[in-house]
Amino acid sequence: MISFKLSELAEKIDGTIIGADCIIYGVASVFRASEGDIAFLFSSKFIDIAKTSRASAFVVTENIKLEERPQILVKNPSLAQARILRLFYPEENINYGISDKAFVSPLARLGDSVKVMDFAYISDGAYIQSGTVIYPYVFVGENVKIGKNVRIFPHAVIMNDTEIGDNSIIYPGAVIGSDGFGYAFNGKNYEKIPQVGKVILGKNTEIGANTTIDRATLDETVIGDGCKIDNLVMIAHNVKLGENTVIAGQSGIAGSTEVGKYVVMGGQVGIADHVKIGNNVMIGGQSGVVGNVEDGKKIAGIPALDYKKWLRIQAYQEKLPEIKKTLDQLIKKYGINLEDK
Repeated sequence: MISFKLSELAEKIDGTIIGADCIIYGVASVFRASEGDIAFLFSSKFIDIAKTSRASAFVVTENIKLEERPQILVKNPSLAQARILRLFYPEENINYGISDKAFVSPLARLGDSVKVMDFAYISDGAYIQSGTVIYPYVFVGENVKIGKNVRIFPHAVIMNDTEIGDNSIIYPGAVIGSDGFGYAFNGKNYEKIPQVGKVILGKNTEIGANTTIDRATLDETVIGDGCKIDNLVMIAHNVKLGENTVIAGQSGIAGSTEVGKYVVMGGQVGIADHVKIGNNVMIGGQSGVVGNVEDGKKIAGIPALDYKKWLRIQAYQEKLPEIKKTLDQLIKKYGINLEDK
């Protein structure tokens, strides 16, 4: 059984212990914690629940006042949570090897300590480096290059010529390197434009379940190091994402758009083609971005506007019925004929 002293946990998450030291055997929510568990308390609205919780200790932030209970005070609660969960839930031990129910082309190259599970398919020319795990029903196309310690989960499809950097994770059902949406109209119908480029995923990227990333028409679709892409995201051909960009679910980026570093996109964001998004931009959920965005901007709305301006517009919308009523009274009082304007 895994266990840590509270003081040991505090050291590992750069926190400060408050109250008595104790032994922690597990992690649970403040609602379901039992004796021996540590729980996370990051919002004051749950203080009353915490007071009656059976948890042996809590991880708290400076704005939480929880008296007479052992706790660890931290500055970055999300980071503390990540580190504690990794301690109590380490990665599974992998017995590396190739299943006799998988197909691995004799023209593929596999490094040391590669795991290929049942019914996976590894095509000609694929190169998979050490420590990588290919789960059941994964398809790896021709000339694909996969780095070290990559995890590719069931039913993911990695199409020809794709490159995946070290320590990346591809979740179930993701499709990397399918053809971009390119057609030419000949006056009668649409002719397909061959998509002969590829996709490059950087190191430490995560691609969510059922997300699709299209190959470039001629060059490269590039996902920078450290990018985290949620489920059900669509990234079109020739898009380039800067490092450590984060995209929430159901967002879509049209072709040839360039997104800078450390960009954060909320859910259901839509970005038009050939747009340039700067570094450190934040885009609110359900926004529609149709033009270039400068570094450091916060935007929201359809079409996306400066965030503060968008907030003012939202506030005005609630008053529109009253404004309309007042306007009608003024029109009637002064005999204004809007048709003449």
